Amino acid sequence: MSTLHEWVDQLERALLAVDPAATRRLMAQASVTIPALQVLDAIIVPALERIGRYWERGEAALSQVYMSGRIIESLSSTLLPTASRPHPQHTTLAIAVLDDFHFLGKNLVLSILHTGGFDLIDLGHVDVDGLVERVRNGGIEVLLISTLMLPSALRVREVRDKLMEAGQHVKIVVGGAPFRFDPELWREVGADGCGQNATEALAIVRSLVKTRVNGEAEA
Repeated sequence: MSTLHEWVDQLERALLAVDPAATRRLMAQASVTIPALQVLDAIIVPALERIGRYWERGEAALSQVYMSGRIIESLSSTLLPTASRPHPQHTTLAIAVLDDFHFLGKNLVLSILHTGGFDLIDLGHVDVDGLVERVRNGGIEVLLISTLMLPSALRVREVRDKLMEAGQHVKIVVGGAPFRFDPELWREVGADGCGQNATEALAIVRSLVKTRVNGEAEA
């Protein structure tokens, strides 16, 4: 039986080779003995992060990064949990991928939050100005931002500053590889919270929503 490290190695090779069939076989084999969330958090995410680092060092092509994400996205629906009963909600939530083209992390968090009963607006892939505009127009109160590359993570500061300039006091929760590599980065970019994984993101959102609801009730 393969260890988690061996699964990551095999998946990395299949993705770099842009081999959807091999990737599908590996995921099917891993899912037999490993819970779905562990497959995602302990195998898929580390493999994608490695490939992202290879690109940053010039050791992988951007096309390999992009196709790796697309292959995984096409398989993720068979791994992600289904939604549960809606959570009583009075806060408008949204989630977005800032600048990057990896949607797995965003989709995983979206699925877990749906499973936890929360309804979110999926903004997809956006740049800084597009994200600020959609948050303003949509009345977003809690914004989750997913990034894969460090340059994208650093642009969260631009989002925060432009929202503040527009008088939008939005709670921002970030996640992704750069924030795992640097535990203090989320504070540096002005975020209100950071989820190291999808489960943490759910706990943070629950806390933020509860705080906002209690604050409104006291007001």
